[in-house]
Amino acid sequence: MSTQSHRLMITELASCEGCAVLRVSGELDQNGEELFLGTLGACVDAGHPYLVLDVTALSFCDSRGLYCLLAMRWLLDRRGGKLLLAGAGRRLTELLAQTGSVDLLPAQRSVGQALLSLPPSHRPVWPPVTSLDALDDGPPRPPHPRPPSP
Repeated sequence: MSTQSHRLMITELASCEGCAVLRVSGELDQNGEELFLGTLGACVDAGHPYLVLDVTALSFCDSRGLYCLLAMRWLLDRRGGKLLLAGAGRRLTELLAQTGSVDLLPAQRSVGQALLSLPPSHRPVWPPVTSLDALDDGPPRPPHPRPPSP
């Protein structure tokens, strides 16, 4: 699943019954607010009490974007869940520190570290298995024999 607005893109990287891992890339501001809240709200409505946001590719987040993050945190908290950030860059980290939001929006260095803070039964497979990995059902096959040179 992937959704995109003018300058914001949200892609599901992995999920299980209790958690979804989403990559948020681009700019989280007033222009992306509806997409962000709608997409994450749909994940919560689908039964995911835990959301991990991979924000390594988030290039911009202003006060409106921070409002969106805090709104989702509030919603998940009310439902007994949690919103976790993974891979926050310098600008987002500074925004969280300047606004006193560090404790409200815990950030981990990686998605794997963020998932470790969740109950084991609510952790999706990480890193996700790609469709090519799923097709690999055994040891490597030998190369095709080459025809003899003339």
